[in-house]
Amino acid sequence: MPQHPEYASENTRALAARRRGRVAVSLPGPFATVLDEYVAAMQSAPLSDQTRRTYASKVRQYLAWLADADTAGDALGARDARDWAVRDYRSHLQTVLKRKPATVNNALAAVDDLYIRRGLGPANAARAELPRTAPKALSTRAAVRFLREVQRCPSPRDRAIALVPFYAGTRIAEITGLDTDDVRLSARKGILRILGKGQKVREIPIHPDLRAALTGWLDERSDWPGADTTALFLNQRGGRLSVKGAHDIITAIATAAGLEDDDITAHVLRHTFATRLVRGRTDLVIVAELLGHARLETTRAYSRPTHQDAIDALEFLDVDH
Repeated sequence: MPQHPEYASENTRALAARRRGRVAVSLPGPFATVLDEYVAAMQSAPLSDQTRRTYASKVRQYLAWLADADTAGDALGARDARDWAVRDYRSHLQTVLKRKPATVNNALAAVDDLYIRRGLGPANAARAELPRTAPKALSTRAAVRFLREVQRCPSPRDRAIALVPFYAGTRIAEITGLDTDDVRLSARKGILRILGKGQKVREIPIHPDLRAALTGWLDERSDWPGADTTALFLNQRGGRLSVKGAHDIITAIATAAGLEDDDITAHVLRHTFATRLVRGRTDLVIVAELLGHARLETTRAYSRPTHQDAIDALEFLDVDH
């Protein structure tokens, strides 16, 4: 198998993880037991592996806060104490950690899941109000920088991984879930078969740049350990690449492109795919089908103004004087 240098050093990955608040925190004994019980309870639930990991991480963060918080009553066993604790935690996320509304609501959803599985039901705590703006996407300038860095990446595998969400609008779990027979290439065209949420299948026409990247990876893949397995994207040991592995690859390329402060993820690339299609006046029904959205209203969000739109609008105030 060809040997490629790691695209991001361990120090770079660790720094990026700390910036995103994804370093695991230790818990006192009783709270660690609660987390262990919660993780065990999720194993029998119809959740994806990615959802289990995400919920476990966010519940760990809540329990770590709760262990140090000055809360009244039994926040893990009494409904009134639960409600006050979750409201205080929401305030902590918003005012101390300065988390975005969507991040706050995702954390509260995980905390509600914890309480539901403990038999208490969801907390009586309002969600953070979401801004009426489009989902975060790369600006044209940032997209060009990202794509140029992808082309400089020495690994055919990593180039393909970075381009799949950008040109096919995939979620990160959909990337790692791809099998080799999900890629159908002909002389000039190609189709990517995606198994999405709810086991729904959609087929995406392959963009020429993505087609070239996938062809390059498939040519090299035959020399890797695990080449006889079904997984499209392999790790260094020949197994299926994990979600974390794919995330680290995309983050490393974004960091090398000088976009480390923008927290570029596969989901931001997916948003970029959708935003560019909607703003290019592609029919919303087509965009919804490409994204695997069940509701057209979800897709319609990409037509809302972005933060960059507000910045551009202020340029009209400039006058010569």
